[in-house]
Amino acid sequence: METTCTNLPYLVLMQTSKAVQDRMRLELSQYNLSITEFSVLEVLYNKGKQTIHEIGNSILISSGTMTYVIDKLEQRDLLNRIACLEDRRVIHVALTDEGKEMMDSIMPKYQEFVDYMFSSLNNEEKEIFVKLLKKISKKV
Repeated sequence: METTCTNLPYLVLMQTSKAVQDRMRLELSQYNLSITEFSVLEVLYNKGKQTIHEIGNSILISSGTMTYVIDKLEQRDLLNRIACLEDRRVIHVALTDEGKEMMDSIMPKYQEFVDYMFSSLNNEEKEIFVKLLKKISKKV
């Protein structure tokens, strides 16, 4: 008796996710960045100054990990912490000129890679893909 694989969508999703992350790690290694470090820089590049909490919510990582990653990026002079004058408990984070320069260099290549990954899908398929992922996300 033959059985049907019921977890095939999950397996394909995980394999695809791993392949994308492996490729991103390879690309980012040129800049000596991890995926998490790049994600922090990307949020700051696209949104400007953010609190540590806002960055963590954007990329879905814990505050402990955020502190470690921000420390490393600050040591490399890619970002800096800025005290909030209105609330001493709040710390903002912003790209330095060096961080912005690095992201100006990375982002066109990153966008090209993202465009390439999805180039086999037409616009309708991309919309369906996003809807399906959101539908699954609501169940988690």
